[in-house]
Amino acid sequence: MNHQYIPYGRQEITENDIDEVIEVLKSDFLTQGPKVPLFEQTVAKYLGVNFAIALNSATSALHVACLALGLGENDYLWTSPNTFVASANCGLYCGAKIDFVDIDADTYNLCPIELERKLKLAKIHNKLPKIVIPVHFAGQSCDMKKIKELSLEYGFKIIEDASHAIGGKYLGLPVGGCQYSDITVFSFHPVKIITTAEGGVATTNDKKLAQKMEILRSHGITRDESFMTKESDGGWYYQQVSLGFNYRMTEMQAALGISQFKRLDEYVAARHVLQTRYDELLSELPIKIPKQTLSSYSALHLYPIQIEFQSIGKSKKQIFDELRDLGIGVNVHYIPVHTQPFYEELGFKLGDFPNSENYYSRVISIPIYQSMTFEMQDQVISALKRVLQS
Repeated sequence: MNHQYIPYGRQEITENDIDEVIEVLKSDFLTQGPKVPLFEQTVAKYLGVNFAIALNSATSALHVACLALGLGENDYLWTSPNTFVASANCGLYCGAKIDFVDIDADTYNLCPIELERKLKLAKIHNKLPKIVIPVHFAGQSCDMKKIKELSLEYGFKIIEDASHAIGGKYLGLPVGGCQYSDITVFSFHPVKIITTAEGGVATTNDKKLAQKMEILRSHGITRDESFMTKESDGGWYYQQVSLGFNYRMTEMQAALGISQFKRLDEYVAARHVLQTRYDELLSELPIKIPKQTLSSYSALHLYPIQIEFQSIGKSKKQIFDELRDLGIGVNVHYIPVHTQPFYEELGFKLGDFPNSENYYSRVISIPIYQSMTFEMQDQVISALKRVLQS
């Protein structure tokens, strides 16, 4: 029997999405028109945050967030090893030094207990971080209340990497409202909850940080006379007041995002139905399902399972390949950043962050996305049973 291929995640594009993008293509503006600020207003209103700055990727958003907070040479940025490399690379872009904080073995998020232990040591050696980036892995918020308390004690700034978490909540409020952070960053890559094709947003309640990020995303250039060093020469005039980048979002991307945003809550709710069903139907298999904390309402970007490969007599590669052969587009999130060759050259080594390494040795992400049907989910479960019990 031939089954359809089921990816671990995928976008859903409706006719309305297409119509909205086509409308922009027929308009006068493809960049720097009315859709980008409207998208920013849509995001800010949904999250209950003062400012939302749209960029061409979450990586760009992380970069300008670090710069806006003054990260520079000889500063330290700490993040989780269990993330995509961008969460750490953004610090290197600024000339800073990178370190990691190991994850909690149950939530796979940056561990606040380990963070506190590491901060105490760093204070003794005068190597405290300027910025900590907690990553809301798979859409579930980190323990932001505890991390915020530690930031007040040890004097670091916080950027929430919420690339997985649009539509999620922490302590009943939307992730991204920046109640416990200086800046939050989201991704709208196609495999995320909603998409702008490529794109990201940085949110903040601090007007000065918002202004800095707005200037940095557009070459460091401003037409606002209040930021200029001298009087304007006329209506054509602009000044470059800092070294910025071309990190702008296009009008087409923003139009797609506005359209997609209307379905965000519906999409997250659909993922929760699938998650509950997975939890029930996978309970009898020799796997560990992801734990959901009471403080968080996850956006459920991923459904990572852990498998004791040795006990079932098959390697991770063997299980991965067998599932792919059965049409199940499993993936692995993530290879710990500190084990990447580039970071090994910076001095990191295997054994530095054992929880992240142990998690990686056993994890496989199985498909979950809003348009996934129960029939497709049954196909995933059937394939898992077949490869784990054969």
